[in-house]
Amino acid sequence: MAGEPFRGCYTVLITPFTPDGAAVDLPALRRLVEFQIAEGVRGLIPLGSTGEFLSVSREERAAIVDCVVETSAGRVPVLVGTGAEDTREAVALSREAEARGADGVMVIPPFYSVPTAEELQVHYDRIASAIGIPIMVYNNPATANVDLTPAILSDLSRIPNCRYVKESTLEVTRVRDIIAACGDRMEVFAGVLGYESAWLGAIGWVAVCSNVAPRLSSEMFGAAAFEADRDKALALYKRLAPLLPWVGGPRYVSGTKAAFRLIGMDMGAPRPPRLPLPARDLPALAAVLRGMGMDVAAPIAAE
Repeated sequence: MAGEPFRGCYTVLITPFTPDGAAVDLPALRRLVEFQIAEGVRGLIPLGSTGEFLSVSREERAAIVDCVVETSAGRVPVLVGTGAEDTREAVALSREAEARGADGVMVIPPFYSVPTAEELQVHYDRIASAIGIPIMVYNNPATANVDLTPAILSDLSRIPNCRYVKESTLEVTRVRDIIAACGDRMEVFAGVLGYESAWLGAIGWVAVCSNVAPRLSSEMFGAAAFEADRDKALALYKRLAPLLPWVGGPRYVSGTKAAFRLIGMDMGAPRPPRLPLPARDLPALAAVLRGMGMDVAAPIAAE
């Protein structure tokens, strides 16, 4: 996949843990990667927010990257989340990702220091200068405490390998404005509003819901972004929409892992401070999954 443009629905992978939470469950991660590829997802992103990247050790990070890269075996691109508060750490993580075979990196801005536009330019330029693979800049002001506006992205897009942005505000017109500001220097992946963003020119979607519903998510985005088939895309979106509140907001990790348990693909619980989805919510989530045509076990108590 090296050199090919990134397109379509990419799953920001959860990180499976063993039942006691003490280790990454690498066999489960391999099964998850195979499931994603078999179901038509176009790319994989380990160690994003959904992958609990702040809750794994440096050694676990390396094992996760190796597992995803080796299991995917070039069938789809792998972008590794390498965001860090310290620019030196982000550089080191990005170099390591490239050395381990990643096709790109996804980099959220430093999320505590609230960097200025000038500081952001230096941060991303130093990362880009250290690696030879594309960077997907990640705009999520709700978690990063900084908003990568279209004007800031226009400047970042002049860094040669800052070629993509994951746009995760809830302002769908940002897609339009980023395209107007950056032209063909930077392409847009939706981070939240996949269906809506496709109609305004997004060429990809970094999705959480595609962990659980990869084929439906990928087909929906493709119908909107590439086929421009409104009737088909809208029908698929309406099937997918009931799942979205369960894998978004504060329960994006807990809801996704609970859904996997319910469909018989246990990926373990989140690591603290995140908690499993409360048992009282499992019947409602099970009903949503059944409504999407999935085989669901009887709800089980959260641990």
